[in-house]
Amino acid sequence: MRSAPLYSRSRRSRPAAEPLAAASPERGTAGAAPAARPSVGAGQPDAAAADPAPPRRRSRVAALAARHERPLLVVLGTALALSAMLVHDAMRSAPSALTQADIDAAVMHTLTHETLPSPAAAAYEKIAPSVVRVRDLATDENDKDVETGVGTGVVIVDKGIILTNLHVVLGAKKVGVVFADGTESEATVIGAQPENDLAVLQAKTLPDDLQAATMRSTADLLPGDRVIAVGFPFGIGPSVSDGVVSGLRREYRSPEGKRLLTNLIQFDAAANPGNSGGPLVTMDGEVVGIVTGILNPTAQRVFVGIGFAVPIENAASAVGLSPF
Repeated sequence: MRSAPLYSRSRRSRPAAEPLAAASPERGTAGAAPAARPSVGAGQPDAAAADPAPPRRRSRVAALAARHERPLLVVLGTALALSAMLVHDAMRSAPSALTQADIDAAVMHTLTHETLPSPAAAAYEKIAPSVVRVRDLATDENDKDVETGVGTGVVIVDKGIILTNLHVVLGAKKVGVVFADGTESEATVIGAQPENDLAVLQAKTLPDDLQAATMRSTADLLPGDRVIAVGFPFGIGPSVSDGVVSGLRREYRSPEGKRLLTNLIQFDAAANPGNSGGPLVTMDGEVVGIVTGILNPTAQRVFVGIGFAVPIENAASAVGLSPF
């Protein structure tokens, strides 16, 4: 973009006014013969003395005004405009000061007339573009991919790197993902952290505007902090549930009893089979954990109020990213 040219605010100086021709009662203009003086009788006063000076001064003023008519009109117009502005400003009443009562009234008007989104809805809107459906695929007799299992993942690097649970993709012959915009892609497992039930996926086909989630340290996370869990419970979704952090540094043993997970976040936002690998998100829309399991004393595998998530610090280390 070209820079705008600069102009000086100074004005060009005007030429000095031409000197007036010398005039006297005895001489006219230069080169002209002096005018003859009328004869006067003895004892009569001189005619030049009788002729007063003011008419000649008036003629000089008139000549000066005629010569500088345009500048004088400009000066006169400017003076009138300034006078009008001063009068207008003087007649205007001073604006009233904004009081706390005015601010409170404006806020109350907004709250009563505008429907604001809930904190959970705002958090979901931020994380939704980064949540993916993770599919365990098998090939049928027609050589077509068939979905045999569903989990959740979250994009943490916009190059298509996805975090999910290891148990979601463990034993899968083919892994597929579906991004928020509907783009489908095959994915490969490029990393695993069995002690935290984590797997790292790399998608082969990416949307043009893939958005990675923002990860947040759990160092200041407290019981009672509100969180949402986003995923595909029973394959339905993406679905969002709202709850709070119920506890920190919990332990959880998998239903098969083969794995003991430690240092987990306990939460009460509803989670069910299919939520595994999905993000646990703060009201700021930032990921603090990866949902990994639910505690249920029955064999139904449905949510009864206790879910567990791997802290994002552990999850980030699984990818070799540790910004905390």
